[in-house]
Amino acid sequence: MNSSKSPGLAGFGVLKNTTCHTEKKISVFFSIIFMTVGILSNSLAIVILMKAYQRFRQKSKASFLLLASGLVVTDLFGHLINGAIAVFVYASDKDWIRFNQSNILCSVFGICMVFFGLCPLFLGSVMAVERCIGVTKPIFHSTKMTSRHVKMMLTMVCLFAVLIALLPILRFRAYQIQASRTWCFYKTEHVEDWEDRFYLLLFSCLGFLALAISFLCNAVTGITLLRVKFKSQQRQGRSHHFEMIIQLLAIMCVSCICWSPFLVTMARIGIKEGRSKETCETILFALRMATWNQILDPWVYILLRKAVLKNLYKITSGCCGVHVINLHMWELSSIKNSLKVAAISESPVSSKQTNQQPLSSMGQ
Repeated sequence: MNSSKSPGLAGFGVLKNTTCHTEKKISVFFSIIFMTVGILSNSLAIVILMKAYQRFRQKSKASFLLLASGLVVTDLFGHLINGAIAVFVYASDKDWIRFNQSNILCSVFGICMVFFGLCPLFLGSVMAVERCIGVTKPIFHSTKMTSRHVKMMLTMVCLFAVLIALLPILRFRAYQIQASRTWCFYKTEHVEDWEDRFYLLLFSCLGFLALAISFLCNAVTGITLLRVKFKSQQRQGRSHHFEMIIQLLAIMCVSCICWSPFLVTMARIGIKEGRSKETCETILFALRMATWNQILDPWVYILLRKAVLKNLYKITSGCCGVHVINLHMWELSSIKNSLKVAAISESPVSSKQTNQQPLSSMGQ
């Protein structure tokens, strides 16, 4: 039977002559741990971001927080859906022939793997572009980057990722059960057809393009902030820019480290056609590395917040001493002052007090 022509039996040929052997207990342990830690981390990050969004709803930081919330929510659903399917596959002893006769589960699994893989990378690049515009073109950002426009951008990014994920289904090309029998993706074994190579290369190229855009925009944003900081003595109101660029740099580094092995592996399989020597263990290791991206992303917003950075500065200044800090090119003491001024100016209590002072003086 030709598995490429029969969607209901797609990928079952892999189940017969597989050379990939994974320990069931270890694999189940990894899946449950990844899913649990990912759900808890993303849920905590969502709470933090929602509170921050309520506080800065009318400020320039609101659009960044809205995009960040979309990224964390996407990671959360990725852990919920993909993790639940993976645990079900392990619990069913990876017997795909028994529960996947019509190939529906494998198709859903493959669509989710592609969507929840590309969508966070796209959102990371959109966040970098948004922050670059906010720093280099603040007037344009304040007039055009409203909450409605940001929500439209989120919708367009998600629809584009959905289109990429549905492309094989629309072309009547079923997703394939991989050699480890634990997940579904594009065809990665004996890839000879041009369309199978196209899907692998498209996934890799889009992922690398998103990382490149993030790197370029973050570089422009960082250079612009440094130039403004060195030229101007008025640093009030810039602390939130530094907080967001630090978060963006952390997201970019995490994405590059976690996703590069998987993107490179898929690109090599697509380029080398049927001559690829990538083993099942190599692909599975790259996949687990990519899964760590969805676990580490929320911790960027949990740990790299203004309050945490202020406490980290106090600890660092106490350990390194005043003289070392003063010689540092970033002039961390001035950053500390700007953080205090920005916190006072952005707090709703201070605005109320300033409005009440003239009234009290008139009463006197």
